[in-house]
Amino acid sequence: MFPALSRPARRWALLIALLAAVSVVAQFLHLNAVRAEPPAATASEMGRYFTILTNLFVTVTFAVISRPIRDGLPAAWLAALTLSMVMVGGVYHALLSHLVEFTGLGWWADHGLHTAGPVAILLWWLVYAPKRRLDYADLPMFILWPVIYAAYILARGAQDGVYPYPFVDLTALSREAVAVNLAGFTVVFLLGGVLMILIGRFADR
Repeated sequence: MFPALSRPARRWALLIALLAAVSVVAQFLHLNAVRAEPPAATASEMGRYFTILTNLFVTVTFAVISRPIRDGLPAAWLAALTLSMVMVGGVYHALLSHLVEFTGLGWWADHGLHTAGPVAILLWWLVYAPKRRLDYADLPMFILWPVIYAAYILARGAQDGVYPYPFVDLTALSREAVAVNLAGFTVVFLLGGVLMILIGRFADR
């Protein structure tokens, strides 16, 4: 745990929480209108995506730390969540952005989820988040959420044959190929965690 954050840090944290929440809601409204599905079906479909679920974590986490509480959340969780959001933006713009072209409200939601959100949380973490206590013993935290998510989408896909991303699509790829892709992402998360720990050892000084 770390001490309560400064007032500017808490104000910016609240804005980030609102940005994530508004982006998710905007995406829901856009998809619900485009697909003409029942709201429950749209919400269920959105629940497959790492982007949506991670932004929901951001909403809750940053809403909590925006309050003047004595003890904040673990520094390792904030660093891991920041890395997850950076990966959301990086993977999307590198591998997925060309798959769907959004317009109108969908465009705003898309960039809120994949561009503005990741940039905002990374800048907040660099400027305000306590980082000195990060240690290599915290590395498992950086892959905890991605590993849980991978297990979740594979289990859900095994039930209905729907996979949210092409690199985990077992209807198009072999088990071995999907395993290699997931292992590669795990390594990237670990390397990202090492980098953030190194940053933490110097940034607060």
